[in-house]
Amino acid sequence: MKYCYISGIAGAVTVSLAGCSDSGTGGNGKPNIVIIISDDLGYSDLGCYGQKIIETPYIDALAKNGIRFTNYYSGSPVSAPSRCVLLTGKHSGHSFIRGNHEWPERGDVWNYVKMEEDPSLEGQYPIPEETVTFSKVLQKSGYRTACTGKWGLGAPFTGGVPNKQGFDLFFGYNCQRQAHTYYPAHLWRNEEIVKLDNKFVIPRTTELDGDGDPGKSESYARYNLREYAPALMLDEALSFIRSSKGQPFLLHFTTIIPHVPLQAPKEWVDKYRKKIGDEKPYLGESGYFPCQYPMATYAAMVGYLDYQVGCIVEELKKQGIYENTVIFFTSDNGPVSTGGAMSQFFQNAKPFNQAANRLKGTVYEGGIHVPMIVSWPNRIKKPVVSDHICAAWDIFPTLCDISGAEHPEGLDGISMIPSITGRGKQKQHEYLYWEFPERRGQQAVRLNNWKGIRDSTRNGNMKISLFNLVNDITETIDISDKYPDIVKEIEKIMAAEHQKPEVRRFDIFSKN
Repeated sequence: MKYCYISGIAGAVTVSLAGCSDSGTGGNGKPNIVIIISDDLGYSDLGCYGQKIIETPYIDALAKNGIRFTNYYSGSPVSAPSRCVLLTGKHSGHSFIRGNHEWPERGDVWNYVKMEEDPSLEGQYPIPEETVTFSKVLQKSGYRTACTGKWGLGAPFTGGVPNKQGFDLFFGYNCQRQAHTYYPAHLWRNEEIVKLDNKFVIPRTTELDGDGDPGKSESYARYNLREYAPALMLDEALSFIRSSKGQPFLLHFTTIIPHVPLQAPKEWVDKYRKKIGDEKPYLGESGYFPCQYPMATYAAMVGYLDYQVGCIVEELKKQGIYENTVIFFTSDNGPVSTGGAMSQFFQNAKPFNQAANRLKGTVYEGGIHVPMIVSWPNRIKKPVVSDHICAAWDIFPTLCDISGAEHPEGLDGISMIPSITGRGKQKQHEYLYWEFPERRGQQAVRLNNWKGIRDSTRNGNMKISLFNLVNDITETIDISDKYPDIVKEIEKIMAAEHQKPEVRRFDIFSKN
């Protein structure tokens, strides 16, 4: 296992990010931009958002010296559409990708053996090559661009791959299904396969090694191999930062942590075993790989992600460009209670409803209300906690303002620059809108402190449940019968913001 070194200590868990006096900039004085997208990280998985078990000192330090948003929402409750919304600045009623689409028309895409032999079976349904993305806009504005991590927006050999969507460099998983192991047999560098020194283990395997005793560590040997993908992707990200000095750059760090399966370096697991104590092994009964210490491993994964954030910050400081680098940290959607990762153990959806059917995959708060931290030492001089209501589609226009690029037409987002810099008046959304075709079809609107939700639209249900988020953040009490005028207003918004998708699979009103 390779490590970057922070203050001379590998894997250290205490460091101050304050007090750095460097003033380096990218080329032409434009700020560098780092966007860190965690995968299935809950609102309260971080210390600065109230986590009590998992330690996240580096991310907390960003918040202590930056802006912590309390009302930020992801673009969708699952990965691919959330990333599409972020990349294109269009909410899920207008975006091209609106759900996870494994594109089964190509063949047996869930057969991992066939997929390992034939990379044309990898990946998800592609966004069109001509899609306007923030990476293309920044690339055109003189930024060097890289994406390291998970993609999920276009299978190999299509127009949706990262290199055709504005990224000079891509390294990581093209395919979300391949990301169901942290020790894959291969990754991608641009449009070429990179073989790893890992034995090919089919994701979702549940067999134990040896005599199959779940109490023995050797029983899990096949799930702890040599090359840990998050470490490799961090190496690429740090190398990109070093090689981009003197030119403004965009680093889109799209980690797979802490998405299941539960896999983490042993030393990190051991740290949290001591803290959490004895626990029952997870044997794969709700999907993904078995894990001897599931809660300790989940905590280790989040802790390791925090450590990686510290490595990125340390590298920026070494290169003298930290002060003029804008860092965004957020999550693609809410947490899960599958694959052995018990969200309720860590209370990582707190203060929202922590029931399993109110988390990832739903448009309830637990599925889409996520952490967001922005750090920019040159412009943010004191810590701020902002209750500005904003969402993933606001990132695109914000990046345009940071880089000096023109705003493309058709964006749904509103720039957050006034909230970030404290200069000028922040324009507010009249409302936020989501739709999601999976789990029988869903729609949601946040209108000030009101939240309206339609569930099971594919089954013909058009009733809107109404919640007051000030009095009922867990969305437990439907008060739609008491406020018919608010319900009518939300109904109009849902009708106005829904555009028929180009891909039938994404239609929230079709039974398919």
